[in-house]
Amino acid sequence: MLAAAIIVITFALIFYSIGVWSERIQKTLKWWHAGAFALGLICDATGTFLMSRISDESPDTGTSGFDKIMIATGALAIVLMAIHLVWAIIVLIRDRPSEKAKFHKFSLVVWSIWLVPYFTGAIGAMAG
Repeated sequence: MLAAAIIVITFALIFYSIGVWSERIQKTLKWWHAGAFALGLICDATGTFLMSRISDESPDTGTSGFDKIMIATGALAIVLMAIHLVWAIIVLIRDRPSEKAKFHKFSLVVWSIWLVPYFTGAIGAMAG
């Protein structure tokens, strides 16, 4: 189950990064960007669920500093990703060019915060 969780979380990184950076490069928010944000959120939530199942099944060995950072920032990141997706849909429906052109600033903030649990989880797993 660990391999599946790692793969799904990595797909979240791929989808979310493609959506965020494509939006930034293209300088306007498009519907397919919101689709990439949605796929990233779905993969992240699925990977997080799988990781929590693994954690529940393993014996209590304590929580490391990396784990505490990953748990706190991971919860924040999922909430922000959901808000980001909903806000993207609202901006797209309203279809205001100025909002669509500025949306990437919010995207980059959410993406940057999302990277914290991704990399602390990876570092924590490698550190053992």
